[in-house]
Amino acid sequence: MSDHGHSHEDAHDPIGRDDEPLAAARVRALEVLLVEKGILTHDEIRARIDWLVSRTPAHGARLVARAWVDPSFNERALDDARLAALELDLDPGESPHVVALENTDEVHHVVVCTLCSCYPKSLLGPPPDWYKSLSYRSRAVSDPRAVLREFGLELDDDVEVRVVDSTADIRYIVIPRRPVGTEAMSEDSLAALVTRDSMIGVAEALSPASELTRA
Repeated sequence: MSDHGHSHEDAHDPIGRDDEPLAAARVRALEVLLVEKGILTHDEIRARIDWLVSRTPAHGARLVARAWVDPSFNERALDDARLAALELDLDPGESPHVVALENTDEVHHVVVCTLCSCYPKSLLGPPPDWYKSLSYRSRAVSDPRAVLREFGLELDDDVEVRVVDSTADIRYIVIPRRPVGTEAMSEDSLAALVTRDSMIGVAEALSPASELTRA
């Protein structure tokens, strides 16, 4: 989980042309193959890459902030997050189902993809390296509370931890608990408190004081 100072994967020397990492070499080879077979053009691949790198957690944060301030929207998001995202002119991505999960004082959700790294890229941007790691994918299921502690999140014993597993057809986004003391804040200000990690479920949303300090 390298984003938080926790690395659970062995380091490997880069392998490939001109010190190109192996993963990059594979992607380049796949691109060549797709173009040669006429499945995609270079321009189509480039457009897709440009779209992906333009995605950020700010998109998902808008959905969460609206859910915090609008109870009826919150209900619609919990019923069908894909339609709720479209309501805000957000791109929910290609997955046929986008599910919003609401964290409460009694239940805390954590998202993982045990088989690969399925992730709501349209709403959260590219997944962090730790999300794709074998360590997170296995330990989030077997010992989620220990994983959360490594991220600095200690939950009370009476809080139920529910781990949900993404699939090729279902993407999950967590609606974290709204921080206390935010009743007078605008929707845009609230969105600034919503982090990528809080929408995965390995962290809480920022408090107003912590956001002020970070700024």
